[in-house]
Parts: sequence; C-alpha cells; structure tokens
Amino acid sequence: MFTLFKKKKIKEDVAANIFINSILNTIDSGFPEIAGILNDAPEFVKSPQLSVANDDQFTLIIFAVNIDLIDDYFDAYESDSLKAIILEKTSEIFDVSIEDFTKAINNYQSYLSKINFPSKNKVYAISKAIFGKYNLYDFQDDYFKNMKSPNPMLLKRLDEATANFVFNWEAFHDKYNYSK
Repeated sequence: MFTLFKKKKIKEDVAANIFINSILNTIDSGFPEIAGILNDAPEFVKSPQLSVANDDQFTLIIFAVNIDLIDDYFDAYESDSLKAIILEKTSEIFDVSIEDFTKAINNYQSYLSKINFPSKNKVYAISKAIFGKYNLYDFQDDYFKNMKSPNPMLLKRLDEATANFVFNWEAFHDKYNYSK
C-alpha cells in the first residue's frame, strides 16, 4: 500500500524533459489567452491585435523567468547542471546554437531584472516584459503611454494570468525524487 505514495526517481535528463515539455505545452495552450486579454483590454485606446502566432518574444520571456527560478529550488551545483541541460535541449528544439540560445536567455534575464527593479518578484517581471517586448505602451492612453508604464489595472490582470506560466517545482518535488 505504501508503494503508491513513493516518489518516482528520475535523473536530470528526465527532469529537463519534464520542465521543457511543461513550459512548451503551457505556452502553446496559454498564449492565445494572453493575446486575448491584451487584444480585448479596455485599458487600451486601440487594440494591439496580437496574433497568436506571434509568441516568440513571449516564449523567450517565459523560458528566461523559469530558468532563472531554478536557482530557488536546487543547490548551486544541481541548478547549474540542470540549467545547462535545459538550455542545450531547448536550443535543439528551436534549432539554434546553444551559444545563441544561452545568449538570448541571458539577455532576456538581464532585461527582466532591469525592468522589474527594485522588485525581486521574478513572476511580476513577466507582465512588464510583455509590455516592453510587444510595444504595448503605445496602445494606452497618453498618460501611461508617456510614462512608459503599464496601466496598473491591466498589469494586475496580466500578472494573475502569467503566474500560470511558472513551472511548479513544489509539485515536481512532491512527485519525483530528482537526482544527478
């Protein structure tokens, strides 16, 4: 009876696959919702008309945040090793060199830190990055447009929606016994 509650032991290669597949599935199923929230936002004076096919920037934002968050759930050695495998596998999926993909992720992580300063909440950086990378400031009324700041009502709604794009490491640890 107690074997039903035993955690499945997995290696880092499998952990990386679980992470990548989960993130990609979440983006594929969730970006249309994000685009819909933004396209229908009453806070905009004009709809940005985001296409659901235009998810490249969003994908990089989500991967950058989630890869950055790995450090919060593993010790430095495990974290570095897992991130390296994730970067390698993901670069293969997107058919880009590991160097180019790592550079893009590092650039996005720097951008996220910059636009979210002084906050340390990496999840809230997602919404701000969406505004910047998709030039959404231009669709707001003049007050927020000139300030280059998202309307707080829309930002709050977007924060709630984008929180669903963060990999659930607690559930992962509950289900799997991860070992290098």
